[in-house]
Amino acid sequence: MARKDPPQQPPPVQRLRVRYAKRGRLRFTSHRDFSRAFERAVFRARIPMAYSSGFNPHPRISYAGAAPTGSASEAEYLEIALSEVLVPADVHAALDESLPPGLDVLEVAESPGGSLADRLEASRWQIDVDLPAAAVGTAVDIFLAAGEVLVERMTKKGLREFDTRGAVLALTAVPDGEATALQLVLRHGVPAVRPDDVLTALTSVSGLSLGEAPLMTRMAQGLLDETGSIGDPLV
Repeated sequence: MARKDPPQQPPPVQRLRVRYAKRGRLRFTSHRDFSRAFERAVFRARIPMAYSSGFNPHPRISYAGAAPTGSASEAEYLEIALSEVLVPADVHAALDESLPPGLDVLEVAESPGGSLADRLEASRWQIDVDLPAAAVGTAVDIFLAAGEVLVERMTKKGLREFDTRGAVLALTAVPDGEATALQLVLRHGVPAVRPDDVLTALTSVSGLSLGEAPLMTRMAQGLLDETGSIGDPLV
């Protein structure tokens, strides 16, 4: 007996882009854990999702540019496809109510089409370091003066070595009482340079230990303009 083809789902009638935050202890949520939590929130909020075709249909949710596990973020993005046209503000309220505190929906906007990932060209980070700004600033100056700073990190493809300096568009050490707030702008690329890679590079070039687990918070990500500023990808 011939196997039947899987049922075909109707195409989406609306796509919405969502900006959300990972705060507090929820910053330790892995991308896989968040995706499960978000799918449960969609179900609880009764959002009329569009589904993929095939023998195991799943809600059409596209994630883009997720921050590393352990990092806080005010600028994470995803896109959902719907089977009905809804008011974005209503979806915002329903999703935020259905997610746990610390995973917070900040903005919902209608998608104009095209790739959301292509609109995430760079990120702005704040890294809180429990050291005086003078010492951290010296390490920053040494790093910025270098033409190349190589680091190693274990990836899914094994141990890889890559240059961190080329991805850093801006890096400053701002005094914060007796501590320091590192302000970092990173260009996205392949392989992706993460803020913890930059901390490793700072230690490598200066010998300065920046602590075991500085708080790293993504403040923005989006399109990179000619001045080095990061634009809102939902605009």
